[in-house]
Amino acid sequence: MYHIQAFATLTGLSADTLRFYEKEGLLAPARDGNGYRIYSTRDAAWLAFILRLKETNMPLAQIKEFARLRAGGEATLAARYELLLAHQQALTAELARLADHQAHLAAKLQHYQALLAQEHP
Repeated sequence: MYHIQAFATLTGLSADTLRFYEKEGLLAPARDGNGYRIYSTRDAAWLAFILRLKETNMPLAQIKEFARLRAGGEATLAARYELLLAHQQALTAELARLADHQAHLAAKLQHYQALLAQEHP
């Protein structure tokens, strides 16, 4: 169990960011007898997944929807699956788009490399 400062250190996030995620409904830490937030290893795993979704450009609204569905328990498994499947498909399309851009840049670099080689044999 971690208090907010220890959890912030563990996750690399600021206490303010953790409070923001709580305000947005993404985290729901327990409270101790004094009302202080207490985070668990389960909270850490959930936060790591939230951050992965964020890093893969899932919009905050969709992350919040996923969190809402997760809180709904097993009855929401199909909806969570569909949401993640749609995100995976969007990532696959984005990767294909980026690979195409990378290929065009590589071709342009080869072109310039050839021009430079002619200029300075």
